[in-house]
Amino acid sequence: MPIPLSVAERLSWLQLIRSENVGPMTFYRLLEQYGSAGDALAALPDLARQGGRHNYRLFPSSSADAELEALEKAGALLIGYTEPEYPPLLRAIEGAPPLISAKGALHLLAQTTLAVVGARNASANGLGFARKLAADLGRGGFGVQDAVVASGLARGIDAAAHQGALESGTIAVLAGGIDKVYPAENVRLHDAIAERGVLLAEMPVGTQPTGRLFPVRNRIISGLSRGVVVVEASPRSGSLITARSALDQGREVFAVPGAPGDPRTRGTNGLIRDGAVLTESAADVLRVIGEAGSLSMGRQYDFDFNTQNLPHPDHDDTSDARPVITELLGFSPVAVDELVRNCQFSFAAVSAVLLELELAGRLERHPGNRVSLVNEH
Repeated sequence: MPIPLSVAERLSWLQLIRSENVGPMTFYRLLEQYGSAGDALAALPDLARQGGRHNYRLFPSSSADAELEALEKAGALLIGYTEPEYPPLLRAIEGAPPLISAKGALHLLAQTTLAVVGARNASANGLGFARKLAADLGRGGFGVQDAVVASGLARGIDAAAHQGALESGTIAVLAGGIDKVYPAENVRLHDAIAERGVLLAEMPVGTQPTGRLFPVRNRIISGLSRGVVVVEASPRSGSLITARSALDQGREVFAVPGAPGDPRTRGTNGLIRDGAVLTESAADVLRVIGEAGSLSMGRQYDFDFNTQNLPHPDHDDTSDARPVITELLGFSPVAVDELVRNCQFSFAAVSAVLLELELAGRLERHPGNRVSLVNEH
């Protein structure tokens, strides 16, 4: 069952996820291990020291307080993974954001969501198609009711999709902070969505969007959604990253065919060649989603904030495992299960060493529960 966060827990969660080298998967492992964000925060410096980092600094509680105040000033809320307002499908993906800031009609987050994404330099035909597609998806059909359209508020297809879905409901996932409009030309659309739809952001309030944040944003667009429709996309388009995220998350991928020779449709035509559903109207999308029925929710984390969920590994085992695990790791990702199979130590000991290395900035996590050493060159 959903569990609202107390004021103290929300502050601790924010402090933990903003602390150095704590990504979503590390956040959940820390909560599983220690039972509460407060206890995990207390353990972080020592864990980082065991991994070789001696100057680890926690995110200050004063900075967490200031971020919450800035969110309130912006008219936004901070929603935790366990809370009832958190989007249910997003909760099911690997590496779901522990906290998201949201502004607008939050009831839309509980409705069936379909993503529409595509090229920034879209054609006039593409823009018109995206607007009509989004409007038609919002009307539902084929057993799909109250459909909401998600996109990334970029220029081009994203903006057109939001415009088409304003009446029925739309969710804009931002690459930067919830208070930052990007691109500037979409300021009116940004404000309209804040009033009639929902703005979502994983990054701290005040964060300017940068190139590295857009792929991170894209996994949320697909994670919210039952399916992703790509209208126009070049072979190097960020929309194809969203489509790949959707496939990794077990979601449907749809693509609108385009004219041969147009670089803006080579990506979508390639998706169709690779098995995406050829899409000529909203009916093509709604029929597939309706026939698929309910979607498996995957793993759901269930935290007891008053108890330690997992036993701490034996100190001697962890000390003995540390050099062995470090030697087994390389710059190419390897499955954690494979590491366990190739050493004589328990899963708890291996997990503890990996956590130490990650907090020290020496380990990187990859999709599919794989890890690698950080290549600093």
